[in-house]
Amino acid sequence: MKIDKIQEKVLSNQWKPLKEFVYQYTASDGRVFEQKREVYDKGDGAAVLMYNKATQKVLLTQQFRMPAYINHVSEGIVTEVPAGMLDKDDPETCIIREIEEETGYRVPKVKSVGDVIMTPGAVTEVTYMFVAAYDESMKVSAGGGLEDEQEDILIFEMNFDDVKKSIQNNEIKDGKTLILLQYAWIHGLLES
Repeated sequence: MKIDKIQEKVLSNQWKPLKEFVYQYTASDGRVFEQKREVYDKGDGAAVLMYNKATQKVLLTQQFRMPAYINHVSEGIVTEVPAGMLDKDDPETCIIREIEEETGYRVPKVKSVGDVIMTPGAVTEVTYMFVAAYDESMKVSAGGGLEDEQEDILIFEMNFDDVKKSIQNNEIKDGKTLILLQYAWIHGLLES
């Protein structure tokens, strides 16, 4: 595989850059193709699964997502783990900030469990994944997101058994959330 003669053009920069790339691609068998791809460069993000072993619950969020609405998924309301864009922070600093903004909890530490590229065919974002234990003593505000970012985030807890049923019944559609919930299940975080 080889890439040559890359031409880049910005198609839109309304929120983050949407670019068009035209390039020559040499395939593994030596054939050469000219390919054209659109790539959305929205920056990297971080996501966290918050779990409470004592109450056997996880903390999740719900918010409106236009792409889900367009795809007729739950009227656009998506169940997710807390997450956000790095905004020039390192992943751990970012996710601790996002936890407090979205959920109102101030957690002292998070544990890194890996990173993923969710949509490698069109989006540059790497999502850094974490887990964090929480309890009621860490609650410092109502959460719900930042008004200046027009966030309207609902926060709720789900017990471990319901989480497992939701995974098995394909009820949670967000990729980062499914990955983190399955990680927690496999590694015993969803056990009492």
